[in-house]
Amino acid sequence: MFKKFISYYKPYKFLFFADLVCALIVACIDLAFPQLLRLITNGSLLGGNDVLGLILYLAGGLLLLYVVRYFCQYFMTSWGHIMGARMETDMRRNLFYHYQRLSFSYYDKNNTGEMLSRLVSDLFDISELAHHGPENLLISILKIVGSVILLVMINPFITLILVCVVVFMAVFSYIMNKRMKKVFTDNRKKIASVNARVQDSLLGIKVIKSFAREEAEHRKFDEANEAFLSTKSSSYRAMGKYHAVNSFFEGLLYVAALVAGGIFFVNRDITAMEFAMYFLYIGIFINPIDLLINFTEMFQQGFSGFRRFQEVVETAPETEESLNAKIITHVDGKI
Repeated sequence: MFKKFISYYKPYKFLFFADLVCALIVACIDLAFPQLLRLITNGSLLGGNDVLGLILYLAGGLLLLYVVRYFCQYFMTSWGHIMGARMETDMRRNLFYHYQRLSFSYYDKNNTGEMLSRLVSDLFDISELAHHGPENLLISILKIVGSVILLVMINPFITLILVCVVVFMAVFSYIMNKRMKKVFTDNRKKIASVNARVQDSLLGIKVIKSFAREEAEHRKFDEANEAFLSTKSSSYRAMGKYHAVNSFFEGLLYVAALVAGGIFFVNRDITAMEFAMYFLYIGIFINPIDLLINFTEMFQQGFSGFRRFQEVVETAPETEESLNAKIITHVDGKI
Protein backbone atom coordinates (compact mmCIF):
# COMPACT_ATOMS: atom_id res chain seq x y z
CA MET A 1 0.00 0.00 0.00
CA PHE A 2 2.83 2.41 0.92
CA LYS A 3 4.75 1.66 -2.30
CA LYS A 4 1.63 2.39 -4.34
CA PHE A 5 1.21 5.70 -2.53
CA ILE A 6 4.86 6.65 -3.15
CA SER A 7 4.50 5.88 -6.88
CA TYR A 8 2.32 8.98 -7.32
CA TYR A 9 5.31 11.19 -6.41
CA LYS A 10 7.38 9.99 -9.42
CA PRO A 11 6.14 12.59 -11.97
CA TYR A 12 6.88 15.37 -9.47
CA LYS A 13 10.30 14.37 -8.16
CA PHE A 14 11.75 17.87 -8.56
CA LEU A 15 8.93 19.55 -6.61
CA PHE A 16 9.06 16.83 -3.95
CA PHE A 17 12.80 17.11 -3.29
CA ALA A 18 12.76 20.91 -3.56
CA ASP A 19 10.01 20.94 -0.92
CA LEU A 20 12.12 18.73 1.36
CA VAL A 21 15.20 20.94 0.85
CA CYS A 22 13.13 24.00 1.84
CA ALA A 23 11.88 22.11 4.91
CA LEU A 24 15.49 21.27 5.81
CA ILE A 25 16.54 24.94 5.54
CA VAL A 26 13.59 26.12 7.66
CA ALA A 27 14.43 23.58 10.39
CA CYS A 28 18.14 24.56 10.44
CA ILE A 29 17.34 28.29 10.67
CA ASP A 30 15.00 27.70 13.62
CA LEU A 31 17.71 25.70 15.40
CA ALA A 32 20.31 28.41 14.77
CA PHE A 33 18.48 31.24 16.60
CA PRO A 34 19.43 30.29 20.21
CA GLN A 35 23.06 29.83 19.11
CA LEU A 36 23.13 33.43 17.90
CA LEU A 37 21.98 34.51 21.37
CA ARG A 38 24.87 32.54 22.85
CA LEU A 39 27.31 34.42 20.59
CA ILE A 40 25.87 37.75 21.78
CA THR A 41 26.19 36.67 25.43
CA ASN A 42 29.77 35.52 24.96
CA GLY A 43 30.51 38.80 23.21
CA SER A 44 29.24 40.77 26.22
CA LEU A 45 32.62 40.13 27.81
CA LEU A 46 34.04 42.55 25.23
CA GLY A 47 33.79 46.30 25.37
CA GLY A 48 30.48 48.16 24.87
CA ASN A 49 31.16 49.29 21.26
CA ASP A 50 32.38 45.81 20.32
CA VAL A 51 29.19 44.25 21.72
CA LEU A 52 27.02 46.71 19.76
CA GLY A 53 28.93 45.92 16.59
CA LEU A 54 28.53 42.19 17.21
CA ILE A 55 24.77 42.61 17.78
CA LEU A 56 24.35 44.59 14.55
CA TYR A 57 26.41 42.04 12.64
CA LEU A 58 24.40 39.11 13.99
CA ALA A 59 21.12 40.98 13.44
CA GLY A 60 22.06 41.44 9.77
CA GLY A 61 22.89 37.74 9.48
CA LEU A 62 19.62 36.79 11.21
CA LEU A 63 17.65 39.08 8.87
CA LEU A 64 19.29 37.41 5.87
CA LEU A 65 18.41 33.97 7.28
CA TYR A 66 14.78 34.97 7.73
CA VAL A 67 14.62 36.30 4.17
CA VAL A 68 15.79 32.88 2.99
CA ARG A 69 13.25 31.29 5.35
CA TYR A 70 10.51 33.46 3.81
CA PHE A 71 11.19 32.16 0.29
CA CYS A 72 11.43 28.57 1.54
CA GLN A 73 8.15 28.90 3.43
CA TYR A 74 6.51 30.43 0.35
CA PHE A 75 7.70 27.53 -1.83
CA MET A 76 6.48 24.93 0.69
CA THR A 77 3.06 26.55 1.07
CA SER A 78 2.41 27.30 -2.61
CA TRP A 79 4.27 24.76 -4.76
CA GLY A 80 3.99 22.07 -2.11
CA HIS A 81 0.22 22.39 -2.26
CA ILE A 82 0.33 22.50 -6.07
CA MET A 83 2.25 19.21 -6.04
CA GLY A 84 -0.39 17.68 -3.76
CA ALA A 85 -3.17 19.02 -6.02
CA ARG A 86 -1.50 17.51 -9.09
CA MET A 87 -1.21 14.15 -7.36
CA GLU A 88 -4.87 14.42 -6.38
CA THR A 89 -5.73 15.14 -10.04
CA ASP A 90 -3.77 12.08 -11.19
CA MET A 91 -5.52 9.86 -8.66
CA ARG A 92 -8.93 11.25 -9.58
CA ARG A 93 -8.21 10.62 -13.27
CA ASN A 94 -7.11 7.04 -12.57
CA LEU A 95 -10.16 6.42 -10.41
CA PHE A 96 -12.60 7.88 -12.97
CA TYR A 97 -11.03 5.95 -15.84
CA HIS A 98 -11.23 2.77 -13.76
CA TYR A 99 -14.92 3.45 -13.02
CA GLN A 100 -15.43 3.44 -16.79
CA ARG A 101 -13.86 -0.01 -17.06
CA LEU A 102 -15.86 -1.68 -14.28
CA SER A 103 -18.69 -4.07 -15.11
CA PHE A 104 -22.40 -3.39 -14.67
CA SER A 105 -22.47 -5.70 -11.65
CA TYR A 106 -20.22 -3.27 -9.75
CA TYR A 107 -22.74 -0.46 -10.23
CA ASP A 108 -25.56 -2.77 -9.14
CA LYS A 109 -23.75 -3.44 -5.83
CA ASN A 110 -22.42 0.07 -5.14
CA ASN A 111 -24.17 3.40 -4.79
CA THR A 112 -23.25 6.41 -6.92
CA GLY A 113 -23.00 8.64 -3.83
CA GLU A 114 -20.34 6.37 -2.31
CA MET A 115 -18.39 6.46 -5.57
CA LEU A 116 -18.55 10.27 -5.60
CA SER A 117 -17.32 10.35 -1.99
CA ARG A 118 -14.22 8.37 -2.98
CA LEU A 119 -13.73 10.59 -6.02
CA VAL A 120 -13.93 13.92 -4.14
CA SER A 121 -13.62 14.01 -0.33
CA ASP A 122 -11.30 11.00 0.09
CA LEU A 123 -8.85 12.30 -2.50
CA PHE A 124 -8.69 15.76 -0.91
CA ASP A 125 -7.41 14.28 2.37
CA ILE A 126 -4.95 12.14 0.41
CA SER A 127 -3.52 15.25 -1.31
CA GLU A 128 -3.11 17.00 2.07
CA LEU A 129 -1.16 14.00 3.34
CA ALA A 130 0.92 13.87 0.15
CA HIS A 131 1.96 17.51 0.58
CA HIS A 132 2.23 18.08 4.34
CA GLY A 133 3.23 14.56 5.39
CA PRO A 134 6.85 14.36 4.14
CA GLU A 135 7.79 17.96 4.97
CA ASN A 136 6.25 17.84 8.49
CA LEU A 137 7.96 14.52 9.14
CA LEU A 138 11.36 15.86 7.98
CA ILE A 139 11.06 19.13 9.91
CA SER A 140 9.99 17.26 13.07
CA ILE A 141 12.81 14.72 12.93
CA LEU A 142 15.48 17.35 12.23
CA LYS A 143 14.29 19.68 14.97
CA ILE A 144 13.90 16.90 17.53
CA VAL A 145 17.30 15.34 16.78
CA GLY A 146 19.03 18.75 16.50
CA SER A 147 17.53 20.15 19.69
CA VAL A 148 18.28 16.94 21.64
CA ILE A 149 21.95 17.11 20.54
CA LEU A 150 22.18 20.76 21.58
CA LEU A 151 20.37 20.05 24.86
CA VAL A 152 22.81 17.21 25.61
CA MET A 153 25.70 19.62 24.99
CA ILE A 154 24.24 21.97 27.62
CA ASN A 155 23.35 19.29 30.20
CA PRO A 156 22.95 15.55 29.44
CA PHE A 157 21.27 14.69 32.76
CA ILE A 158 18.32 17.07 32.30
CA THR A 159 17.99 15.87 28.70
CA LEU A 160 17.77 12.26 29.87
CA ILE A 161 14.78 13.18 32.05
CA LEU A 162 13.09 14.89 29.09
CA VAL A 163 13.71 11.87 26.85
CA CYS A 164 11.96 9.63 29.41
CA VAL A 165 8.86 11.86 29.25
CA VAL A 166 8.95 11.75 25.44
CA VAL A 167 9.08 7.94 25.51
CA PHE A 168 5.82 7.91 27.50
CA MET A 169 4.32 10.28 24.90
CA ALA A 170 5.41 7.96 22.08
CA VAL A 171 3.85 4.88 23.72
CA PHE A 172 0.58 6.72 24.35
CA SER A 173 0.52 8.04 20.76
CA TYR A 174 1.05 4.54 19.35
CA ILE A 175 -1.88 3.13 21.36
CA MET A 176 -4.19 6.02 20.44
CA ASN A 177 -3.29 5.82 16.75
CA LYS A 178 -4.42 2.21 16.57
CA ARG A 179 -7.81 3.28 17.96
CA MET A 180 -8.12 6.33 15.70
CA LYS A 181 -7.39 4.23 12.61
CA LYS A 182 -10.68 2.36 13.07
CA VAL A 183 -12.62 5.55 13.83
CA PHE A 184 -11.39 7.45 10.75
CA THR A 185 -12.10 4.46 8.49
CA ASP A 186 -15.63 4.31 9.89
CA ASN A 187 -15.97 8.07 9.26
CA ARG A 188 -15.27 7.49 5.57
CA LYS A 189 -17.97 4.84 5.33
CA LYS A 190 -20.57 6.94 7.14
CA ILE A 191 -20.08 10.10 5.06
CA ALA A 192 -20.21 7.95 1.94
CA SER A 193 -23.55 6.63 3.21
CA VAL A 194 -24.84 10.20 3.63
CA ASN A 195 -23.73 11.07 0.08
CA ALA A 196 -25.44 7.93 -1.21
CA ARG A 197 -28.70 8.82 0.54
CA VAL A 198 -28.65 12.37 -0.89
CA GLN A 199 -27.83 11.04 -4.36
CA ASP A 200 -30.73 8.57 -4.32
CA SER A 201 -33.17 11.16 -3.06
CA LEU A 202 -32.25 13.87 -5.57
CA LEU A 203 -32.21 11.50 -8.54
CA GLY A 204 -35.67 10.20 -7.64
CA ILE A 205 -37.14 13.53 -6.57
CA LYS A 206 -40.00 13.37 -9.13
CA VAL A 207 -41.10 9.94 -7.89
CA ILE A 208 -40.77 11.04 -4.24
CA LYS A 209 -42.97 14.08 -4.80
CA SER A 210 -45.47 12.18 -6.94
CA PHE A 211 -46.06 9.59 -4.21
CA ALA A 212 -45.63 12.02 -1.27
CA ARG A 213 -42.64 10.08 0.10
CA GLU A 214 -40.90 13.12 1.63
CA GLU A 215 -41.34 11.94 5.23
CA ALA A 216 -39.90 8.51 4.45
CA GLU A 217 -36.89 10.13 2.75
CA HIS A 218 -36.44 12.40 5.76
CA ARG A 219 -36.26 9.37 8.05
CA LYS A 220 -33.74 7.58 5.82
CA PHE A 221 -31.53 10.67 5.57
CA ASP A 222 -31.75 11.34 9.33
CA GLU A 223 -30.62 7.77 10.06
CA ALA A 224 -27.54 8.14 7.84
CA ASN A 225 -26.85 11.66 9.11
CA GLU A 226 -27.10 10.64 12.78
CA ALA A 227 -24.85 7.63 12.17
CA PHE A 228 -22.24 9.96 10.69
CA LEU A 229 -22.62 12.36 13.65
CA SER A 230 -22.10 9.44 16.04
CA THR A 231 -18.88 8.26 14.43
CA LYS A 232 -17.69 11.87 13.99
CA SER A 233 -18.29 12.50 17.70
CA SER A 234 -16.29 9.36 18.53
CA SER A 235 -13.40 10.60 16.41
CA TYR A 236 -13.47 14.04 18.08
CA ARG A 237 -13.50 12.46 21.55
CA ALA A 238 -10.51 10.32 20.59
CA MET A 239 -8.72 13.35 19.14
CA GLY A 240 -9.57 15.42 22.23
CA LYS A 241 -8.06 12.81 24.53
CA TYR A 242 -5.06 12.41 22.23
CA HIS A 243 -4.27 16.15 22.10
CA ALA A 244 -5.06 16.81 25.78
CA VAL A 245 -2.81 14.02 27.11
CA ASN A 246 0.04 15.02 24.79
CA SER A 247 -0.39 18.65 25.88
CA PHE A 248 -0.15 17.47 29.50
CA PHE A 249 3.10 15.61 28.68
CA GLU A 250 4.47 18.78 27.04
CA GLY A 251 3.74 20.63 30.26
CA LEU A 252 5.61 17.91 32.17
CA LEU A 253 8.65 18.60 29.96
CA TYR A 254 8.77 22.20 31.22
CA VAL A 255 8.15 21.14 34.84
CA ALA A 256 10.91 18.51 34.70
CA ALA A 257 13.33 20.96 33.07
CA LEU A 258 12.48 23.67 35.61
CA VAL A 259 13.02 21.41 38.64
CA ALA A 260 16.13 19.63 37.33
CA GLY A 261 17.60 22.80 35.82
CA GLY A 262 16.93 24.73 39.03
CA ILE A 263 18.82 22.11 41.07
CA PHE A 264 21.79 22.22 38.69
CA PHE A 265 21.73 26.03 38.66
CA VAL A 266 21.73 26.22 42.48
CA ASN A 267 24.66 23.80 42.57
CA ARG A 268 26.40 25.98 39.95
CA ASP A 269 26.59 23.11 37.43
CA ILE A 270 25.02 25.33 34.74
CA THR A 271 25.09 29.08 34.18
CA ALA A 272 22.06 31.38 34.02
CA MET A 273 22.54 31.72 30.22
CA GLU A 274 22.66 27.93 29.76
CA PHE A 275 19.50 27.65 31.87
CA ALA A 276 17.74 30.24 29.68
CA MET A 277 18.98 28.61 26.46
CA TYR A 278 17.76 25.26 27.71
CA PHE A 279 14.21 26.59 27.87
CA LEU A 280 14.55 28.12 24.40
CA TYR A 281 15.51 24.73 22.99
CA ILE A 282 12.68 23.02 24.84
CA GLY A 283 10.33 25.33 22.94
CA ILE A 284 12.01 24.29 19.68
CA PHE A 285 11.84 20.66 20.83
CA ILE A 286 8.11 20.82 21.63
CA ASN A 287 7.11 22.49 18.32
CA PRO A 288 8.01 19.44 16.17
CA ILE A 289 6.25 17.17 18.67
CA ASP A 290 3.08 19.18 17.99
CA LEU A 291 3.75 18.76 14.27
CA LEU A 292 4.06 14.99 14.72
CA ILE A 293 0.82 14.89 16.72
CA ASN A 294 -0.99 16.72 13.88
CA PHE A 295 0.78 14.51 11.33
CA THR A 296 -0.58 11.32 12.90
CA GLU A 297 -4.13 12.68 12.64
CA MET A 298 -3.52 13.73 9.02
CA PHE A 299 -1.94 10.37 8.25
CA GLN A 300 -4.91 8.43 9.59
CA GLN A 301 -7.37 10.52 7.55
CA GLY A 302 -5.30 10.48 4.36
CA PHE A 303 -4.28 6.85 4.45
CA SER A 304 -7.78 5.61 5.25
CA GLY A 305 -8.90 7.55 2.17
CA PHE A 306 -6.09 6.05 0.08
CA ARG A 307 -7.04 2.58 1.26
CA ARG A 308 -10.61 3.14 0.03
CA PHE A 309 -9.22 4.54 -3.23
CA GLN A 310 -7.12 1.40 -3.74
CA GLU A 311 -10.11 -0.84 -3.05
CA VAL A 312 -11.77 0.52 -6.20
CA VAL A 313 -8.62 0.69 -8.35
CA GLU A 314 -7.78 -2.93 -7.54
CA THR A 315 -11.30 -4.12 -8.38
CA ALA A 316 -10.97 -6.08 -11.61
CA PRO A 317 -13.72 -5.84 -14.28
CA GLU A 318 -15.61 -9.10 -14.82
CA THR A 319 -15.00 -8.85 -18.56
CA GLU A 320 -11.42 -8.04 -19.53
CA GLU A 321 -10.53 -6.99 -23.07
CA SER A 322 -8.00 -9.23 -24.77
CA LEU A 323 -4.54 -7.72 -25.20
CA ASN A 324 -4.37 -9.30 -28.67
CA ALA A 325 -7.80 -8.10 -29.78
CA LYS A 326 -8.04 -7.32 -33.49
CA ILE A 327 -9.92 -4.40 -35.01
CA ILE A 328 -12.80 -5.52 -37.22
CA THR A 329 -12.41 -3.96 -40.64
CA HIS A 330 -15.06 -5.66 -42.82
CA VAL A 331 -18.54 -5.85 -41.25
CA ASP A 332 -21.58 -6.86 -43.31
CA GLY A 333 -24.16 -6.07 -40.64
CA LYS A 334 -24.97 -9.61 -39.53
CA ILE A 335 -24.74 -10.57 -35.85
